[in-house]
Amino acid sequence: VQLQASGGGLVQAGGSLRLSCAASGRTFSNYVMGWFRQAPGKEREYVAAIRRSGGSTIYADSVKGRFTISRDNAKNTVYLQMNSLKPEDTAVYYCAAAYSSNATPLGYEYNYWGQGTQVTVSS
Repeated sequence: VQLQASGGGLVQAGGSLRLSCAASGRTFSNYVMGWFRQAPGKEREYVAAIRRSGGSTIYADSVKGRFTISRDNAKNTVYLQMNSLKPEDTAVYYCAAAYSSNATPLGYEYNYWGQGTQVTVSS
């Protein structure tokens, strides 16, 4: 699976962004999709994941209630709607695909990774 993330940018605190991740190469609906992020000097952390059918989602506590993950299997795309952004959300955001049945927060369970898109939230 090839993954191409887009939609990052610079936004003020309290603002919103929507990230997209377009997949190609294999059957998109066979994969759990996840979003991860990595801030400068920090380890990569899990943000959100969505089950293959889109019927089940999970979120990191730090983004719960502010971020929404969704997918459109007809368009081979997963989205991350980010609202009420905070400066601590600043990071490179990565989408990833896991050949799995259940949404998982564990990075090592993801088989494919996109190139990342920068999100910067100014205070």
